[in-house]
Amino acid sequence: METRIASILTKYGKSRHDQLIPILQEIQEAEGYLPERALQEVGRYLSLPGSRIFGVATFYNQFRFEPRGKYHIQVCRGTACHVLGSATVLKTLEKELRIKAGQTTRDGLFSIEVVACIGACGLAPVICINGEFHAKVTDASIHEIIEQYKSKEENHVRE
Repeated sequence: METRIASILTKYGKSRHDQLIPILQEIQEAEGYLPERALQEVGRYLSLPGSRIFGVATFYNQFRFEPRGKYHIQVCRGTACHVLGSATVLKTLEKELRIKAGQTTRDGLFSIEVVACIGACGLAPVICINGEFHAKVTDASIHEIIEQYKSKEENHVRE
């Protein structure tokens, strides 16, 4: 990882504080998230305290501090989904996977992200897993959906 981070930093030449966000974006693109070690290196490069870098990174919801799971679940919280029960869908998902939104399961299979709107209001409440939409999700269907993905993984391991 250090060589990737170092090569990103050297592309920016002379260190300037206004480069922080583009640097963080590029690191996340390369790594899939912002590892703590990378944030420390950026701090040294830009001569900024870690608290300032972390403050900027947590201000923008585009940045992640954990890698995404193999199956990344986006839970829509737009108006239609909200009215039709997406808060309950989120709570059920968190209970089923034993993680909170923004986290990844220990086995690295699942992660949950809350999004403002997926743009599929007619399917509300809707979740999206790696680009695959699941419409009119209920508490009961969540268990079935998660089991389908776990089953895919088990079948893949057996092959």
